Amino acid sequence: MGKHRSRLKILANILSVVSVNNGAKKTQIMYQAYLSYKLLVQYLKDVTEAGLVKCGNENCYVLTQKGEKFLERFDEYSKSRETVEKHLGHIENQKSMLEEMCPNTEVANVDPNNLERNIGRRPE
Repeated sequence: MGKHRSRLKILANILSVVSVNNGAKKTQIMYQAYLSYKLLVQYLKDVTEAGLVKCGNENCYVLTQKGEKFLERFDEYSKSRETVEKHLGHIENQKSMLEEMCPNTEVANVDPNNLERNIGRRPE
């Protein structure tokens, strides 16, 4: 299964379709942004009300200056997020290596019967 897209990613996908095609109709946006018709209508309402796109001639949606600025900022955000995720992945790998070097053997050797007797007791 694939990952779910965030709301911002879906908005950026819609705006990208409109931008790349110098305007796009609903069907084109729906297929190229991988949306159901129900979601398309909802998101088109959102981007239109936000002033990111406007409906031009023949029900063709076009990007506004605000929409262009949104795409630029989203691109910056995506690059920053990708960099941070790479760093976090590296940090998690380091943590795993450290844990492998010093495994916690106490947890593996806990007597389950002793745990059941001590549940609910306060430490003395």
